[in-house]
Amino acid sequence: MRSPLPLARPGSGIDYELFLDCVHCGLCTSACPTYLELGTEMDSPRGRIYLMRGVVDGRIDFDSQVRRHLDLCLDCRACETACPSGVRYGQLIEPFRMDLVSTGQTQAMPWWLRLLLFRVMTSARRARWAVAPARLLQRVGVMKLLQRPALLRRLPAALRTLLTLLPPLPPRAGPLPEILPALGPRRARVALFTGCVNDAVFHHVNWATARVLQHNGCEVWTPARQVCCGALHYHAGLAAPAAQFAARNAEVFTKDQGQLDAIVVNVAGCGSTLKDYAHVLPTAAGAELAGLVKDVHEFLADLGPLKPAHPLPLRAVYHDACHLCHAQQIRQPPRQLLRLIDGLELVEVAEPEVCCGAAGSYNLTQPEMAESLGKRKATHLAAGQPQAVFTANAGCLLQIRRHLATIGITPWVAHPMEALWAAYSGQAWRS
Repeated sequence: MRSPLPLARPGSGIDYELFLDCVHCGLCTSACPTYLELGTEMDSPRGRIYLMRGVVDGRIDFDSQVRRHLDLCLDCRACETACPSGVRYGQLIEPFRMDLVSTGQTQAMPWWLRLLLFRVMTSARRARWAVAPARLLQRVGVMKLLQRPALLRRLPAALRTLLTLLPPLPPRAGPLPEILPALGPRRARVALFTGCVNDAVFHHVNWATARVLQHNGCEVWTPARQVCCGALHYHAGLAAPAAQFAARNAEVFTKDQGQLDAIVVNVAGCGSTLKDYAHVLPTAAGAELAGLVKDVHEFLADLGPLKPAHPLPLRAVYHDACHLCHAQQIRQPPRQLLRLIDGLELVEVAEPEVCCGAAGSYNLTQPEMAESLGKRKATHLAAGQPQAVFTANAGCLLQIRRHLATIGITPWVAHPMEALWAAYSGQAWRS
């Protein structure tokens, strides 16, 4: 059943049955980060569905207040996990945002931020060039001066967040070889998706992931022609550039690759988008690629991981990245892999599945709410008294490290693949 309203009205092209799936029970509210912070109905999934449906029905005018409530949504998909009726919230909010863009109602943001998000951060090469000066400034000690509170207070919120998010940037290792052979008998052949910001800021995580896969008998192919997954564009409602990225990746991964057992991804947000390519790029090639994508923890758990030989005597906490636990429904595999490591004590804390406030570009476009959620997350993590905090998403790593530092806690904040490779190799676990 389709809405009979003209496409000029935002959301009118969405399958109307998706709105009717919501029975307004309210069980989603306790899972929604913005509702937990604000306690306002219109900042809950149920309230946002009511707003979108009201706009589609013509009962509500799409004004600045409605826009504000919808822009505050992190698209974390926690509501989908909580919903007993199976409401596909992502298939409501994302097409609605695309309709807003198609009717010229894009989210307001400074020109430099739009350039950063949709031109720089979505290109691995440009992202590498963008962080190169920051790496140099860190090395000579100037970055600490730029991050002094007296200076930061004078900056716009988004720029202030950007400066304080940057982690210590180690010297960049060389590029991953196109082919890394399996160590020992070959058990699988996989492609590694390396991402954009992940490649620029967490290049060492890609190396650790490749080494872990090699150690577990995988031949690892890292195609140089791969591009951004399109997540930032897609979640912002910019469907056309997202589809262009998807088409390029579909060509690279499904035509150039030969026989693959999986396309392995170590970033939750990228993996979620790649698995959704049947919607991003509604073609046979998009669906084919989506069917090959596996999160690295999911893949290794299915393959049967080898037990590491070296202990890591650490008390650790694992944070569930939203697009891993909610969008991909992957919760236990990262914990199972970490528990293979002798000496590593994994403790649970409150609200492990509530968003940390990173949410792709959310901590830049909605810095005030992201700040509140970051502080909330840091408080819960600190209660576990961890020596290490692990999470499987680049944005979460940046957000969590920043907010733990603001409350004086400095554990090792790392990707599970870093811990696993340290336990396999015996190399130092802290960079």
